[in-house]
Amino acid sequence: MIYNLYKQLSSAYGEQNWWPLSGYMNKFDEVFIGAILTQNTSWKNVEKALENLINAKILSLRDILNTDNNVLKALIKPAGFYNLKAERLKEFAKAVSKVSKEEIDRDFLLSIKGVGKETADTILLYGLDKLTFVVDAYTKRLFYRLKIIKYEKINYDELKTLIENNIPKNLELYKEYHALIVKHCKNLCKKKPLCDKCFLKDWCYNKQN
Repeated sequence: MIYNLYKQLSSAYGEQNWWPLSGYMNKFDEVFIGAILTQNTSWKNVEKALENLINAKILSLRDILNTDNNVLKALIKPAGFYNLKAERLKEFAKAVSKVSKEEIDRDFLLSIKGVGKETADTILLYGLDKLTFVVDAYTKRLFYRLKIIKYEKINYDELKTLIENNIPKNLELYKEYHALIVKHCKNLCKKKPLCDKCFLKDWCYNKQN
């Protein structure tokens, strides 16, 4: 069912071609910056913050590290929690400046303050093209409503392993599947779902409610 769900979403929405990049930064740097900025906010707000950074010629993690804290906070303010996010950006920029990209793995990322499992997997998948599936609140919501999992508050790694064991080991598929889940949950499977419009409604527990 998990792989079939991917096929249904792909048929409905087509290619998503994630991660959305501006083209002004190195892919790894921009994915990380975006992954931190998007915590607890919408992507529209992230885009405003990224635009501010680009206009200020802050185009890399090295630039982040060399930017005055107050200046950085002002530039990323549209993304919210700017004091905390500025600190996290600095922490990461400092950490990765000491290692090569080949040395960056999940354990390394999780050792950095402010980097959780979702952020780490996002950086690995989209920034470093490493085969690891990204689980987020949308994934848990959709899989719970489709009765793939029994509890919406399932352990992150438990759901990640379940998905990875039931789909082909393919980098682009991993990227597309995560992006398609986000797309579907933003469009239809919202907190207050639009079930009448949903092409997955026959699978959903809401059909019986």
